[in-house]
Amino acid sequence: MMMQLTAMIFANETQKRLMLLWAYKFNFFTQMAMFAFIFLGISFFISGGAPSQELLGPALLGYLVWFYALAAIGDMSWGIREETQTGTMEQMYMSPLPTGVLLLGRSAASLIVSTMMVAVTAVVLMLLLQVALPMRWAGVPVFLLTLIGLYGFSFMLAGATLVFKQVEALANALQNALLFLNGAFLPVDRLPGWLEAFAHTLPTTQGIIVLRQVVLEGASLAELWQEGSLVWLTVHSAFYFVAGWFVFAWCEKKARQKGALGQY
Repeated sequence: MMMQLTAMIFANETQKRLMLLWAYKFNFFTQMAMFAFIFLGISFFISGGAPSQELLGPALLGYLVWFYALAAIGDMSWGIREETQTGTMEQMYMSPLPTGVLLLGRSAASLIVSTMMVAVTAVVLMLLLQVALPMRWAGVPVFLLTLIGLYGFSFMLAGATLVFKQVEALANALQNALLFLNGAFLPVDRLPGWLEAFAHTLPTTQGIIVLRQVVLEGASLAELWQEGSLVWLTVHSAFYFVAGWFVFAWCEKKARQKGALGQY
């Protein structure tokens, strides 16, 4: 029964998001153009106006991972704020499923939309800049592990939204930190020691490092597991997901106690 309800929620949310995407397709294409221009601007800035193929490939891969981070943080924090503003938060709690499972279903549905945006943006940039990103199946489990940690991180923001209602400043700060400190454009080993240590605690940093080793350098999963990079990514993502789930549950409990769960 639980699996059937979860599948139904996923199907309904996917259909709803695709309908909204088609209804507001102008905004969809405008967003893709904006993200493409952001990548071009940052790439030309950090390369002094002459980006090389050796720089653009790793940078594009890291930037696409950040795109998913942007979507995950937005879905979890701004999505819940919108529910409270429109007065539909109580409907989520009428479901027999736990709220965390509902949010996971919504996140999985939004992942499809995000993947469509990433795919189109990546193809345009690869053709425009003549950058090649090899398609390696070994990168799929690495990417999924990265997403697990990322959505765990987003659960923390979702919990903070339930308690504090407005967390846009925090969400924007974290999105910018992930863009500039997760190694997408500048390898983290070039940062000062204290900042490098902080960067390694972010949910996407290790995922980008391992993805580059797999996709761009052709490393195998067995090699990375033996070397320790994949082990650290697995532990890191598992920690973020478990911690995020507990933080969300704790914040949800606090909001219930204060009677502010559906209030804005």
